[in-house]
Amino acid sequence: MKSIYVGNIPFSATEDDIRDLFGAYGNVSSVKLIQDHETGRFRGFGFVEMEDADAAAAIEALDGHPMSGRPLKINEAKPRAPRPGRY
Repeated sequence: MKSIYVGNIPFSATEDDIRDLFGAYGNVSSVKLIQDHETGRFRGFGFVEMEDADAAAAIEALDGHPMSGRPLKINEAKPRAPRPGRY
């Protein structure tokens, strides 16, 4: 299973929109659109999980793909670095 970073998502997009877009390249296990903790507003990026081969095809095909006039930024998600000062 591979996690894919999806950036520059239009603020009007929904999880279903992203699932449909990536679904053309294989089975989508999960979609998570990130929201601001304080305001609850969508931050314009998210993550999609797919099988490795499907993920590679989706990344190749969709990086730079226009969605509501915005070019999507898509690549393999990197592990989150530890954040100091949090307990």
